[in-house]
Amino acid sequence: MDFYTKNVHFSKKKVEPIHSKVTPIYQSSAFTFRSLEELEGYYEGKGNYLYSRVGNPNTDELGYGVASLEGAETGVATSSGISAILVSILAVAVSGDHIIANEDLYGGTFQLIAKELRDAGIESSFVSFLDKQHIRNAIKGNTKVIYSESVTNPLLRVENISQIVEIAREFNLVSIIDNTFATPLMCRPYLDGIDLVVHSATKYIGGHSDVTAGVVVGGTQLMEKVSQKLVNLGANLSPFESWLACRGLKTMSIRMERQAMNAAHLAEGLVGVFGVKRVFYPANLSINGNGAMVTIELDTNQCDMRNFFGSLQWVKIVPTLAGIETTVSYPIATSHRALSEEALESLGITEGLVRISVGIERDDDIISVFKEAIKESIK
Repeated sequence: MDFYTKNVHFSKKKVEPIHSKVTPIYQSSAFTFRSLEELEGYYEGKGNYLYSRVGNPNTDELGYGVASLEGAETGVATSSGISAILVSILAVAVSGDHIIANEDLYGGTFQLIAKELRDAGIESSFVSFLDKQHIRNAIKGNTKVIYSESVTNPLLRVENISQIVEIAREFNLVSIIDNTFATPLMCRPYLDGIDLVVHSATKYIGGHSDVTAGVVVGGTQLMEKVSQKLVNLGANLSPFESWLACRGLKTMSIRMERQAMNAAHLAEGLVGVFGVKRVFYPANLSINGNGAMVTIELDTNQCDMRNFFGSLQWVKIVPTLAGIETTVSYPIATSHRALSEEALESLGITEGLVRISVGIERDDDIISVFKEAIKESIK
């Protein structure tokens, strides 16, 4: 099927006696058995569900749905994007092992790898992925994972996936890519050779800012280890949130198409505007568009940041992204506030940097509101 068709019809046909058009919510902590023999049959592989932490029809639908769109063999749903990253890494790395990560990452991921995993005995090195020699130089005898994002957060650099696959295969590393910003509509890293693909389904998969969820997809053998970690760590997603995410997923393609078009127009419209130093927007990501995120850097010598944020009218300040409404976030004060001044300076995350999540409104209205806010911010 064409991707747009598959996006609507990722759900499996149900065989229950009641043939509902939409998968019902299996809001149950556990499932019953008619006999001890039937219970034993579950452990022999003859049954589907036992306890919702271990598996549930709604979480399965979300995991398998995203896997089908990514072209992967199977997938699982998790409680958040961070938990998806956590169980992916822990499926591969243990205390004493080493991770190489792109230095230009979402701040929450940086904290997870640099602090929580390091406290658990897993070493990490953050290097620039602009030059593959930087990656090669960071590889150690105990390196197990190479990690990045298909489109980096917040500077929107399109990752060189083939370079990561090449190095991972050469050194027998497991490659993990966060594909949240690009979505499967615009990038499918698994088909390019990446081992595990993670998503914050809170973002474009759910799409409506009303669910917190994550997804991991990959090959069957590696995903068995991911699933085991998910179950043992209790990182499962609830049935209702899984159902909400699946409902959002069915419209992902049409939402992303409109949002990416709007983002491209906004990026073009802000180039050369007085007070704007730089506009960051991906190029050549896919034939389906370049994503719905735009990052701008305002010149703080010319612009007052408080006046800018205070002049955005109907655009909300939100420490997340990807709903159908256009919103803004301030990386230096939210997602990357825990980074040192040296790290922020090295990455180019300045006081003037603003990350814009572009929605489905009329593009002229979006451009107008930002131009007006920039104008109002001029000192």
